[in-house]
Amino acid sequence: MPKMKTHRGAAKRFKRSGSGKFLRCRQGRRHILTKKDPKRKRQLRRRALVDPVDEPRIKQLLPYL
Repeated sequence: MPKMKTHRGAAKRFKRSGSGKFLRCRQGRRHILTKKDPKRKRQLRRRALVDPVDEPRIKQLLPYL
């Protein structure tokens, strides 16, 4: 069998946490930042966990991560 390929777009968007869960970046921090208050922008910096429903799909896209 040939090796499975990693989906490069997904590899740039998701990371694996120490406990084995997938982390993602939060949305809403690309543009129109002037109207968002500093607390909201600061909280958007943190990573979020991927929903458990979506984990099987991400595992398929990232077989070696």
